[in-house]
Order: sequence, then structure tokens, then C-alpha cells
Amino acid sequence: MKKAITALFITGLTAGTLGSVLAAPSSAQLLENIGIGAGAGIITGTVVGDDAGLDDVINGGAAGAAVEVIGGDDSSLAEDAAIGAAASAAVGTITNDDSLIENAIQGGAVGALINILGN
Repeated sequence: MKKAITALFITGLTAGTLGSVLAAPSSAQLLENIGIGAGAGIITGTVVGDDAGLDDVINGGAAGAAVEVIGGDDSSLAEDAAIGAAASAAVGTITNDDSLIENAIQGGAVGALINILGN
């Protein structure tokens, strides 16, 4: 019985949290930027000389999310590139042991691309 109640509680908590995040007014823009970041992560991973993989998708998506959440709509190209670079460098330390510089370059490219496409 205790396991059933715990499972029900966790399921409800997860659904409620996910539902509130996805129902946010800017959720469509957030998801769009995550998608742009993930796609750009694959491309920049190939350009930088890295084999494009899941870590590049995650780094790019994280950079896209950070640009949307931190940068917002009125940030400059340089600000978005810096936000993307910082986010991708931070996430890159978790997802892989590749160069911090390569991860920052990928995130900076994602931030710049999102700014260009957003304007």
C-alpha cells in the first residue's frame, strides 16, 4: 500500500510540475529555442571536429533554453552568445570530458543563431 501511494504521489507531482512548465505563456518559444539549440549543437559538433552525438544535442538544447530563460526577448547578440556559451560550457562538464572551449564555442553559436532568428 505504501508503494502504491508513493508511486501515485510521485506521478501526480511529476505531471503537475511538467504541466505547469509546459503551460507557461512562453513555453512555445522555449521549446522552439531548445529545438534550434539541439539542431545547431549537432552541426557545430561536426564543425568543431567532434563526432556529433547526444552530448552535442544536450549542450545545444541547454544553451537554447538558457538564452530564452535568461536572455529573454530584448537581449543583444553578444549577450545571447555569452549566455549560450556559459550554459553549454557548464552542461558540457556534465555530459562529456571534451574541451571546455569547444563546448563554449558551440553554445555561443547557438546563442547567436537564436538571436538572429528571433529578430
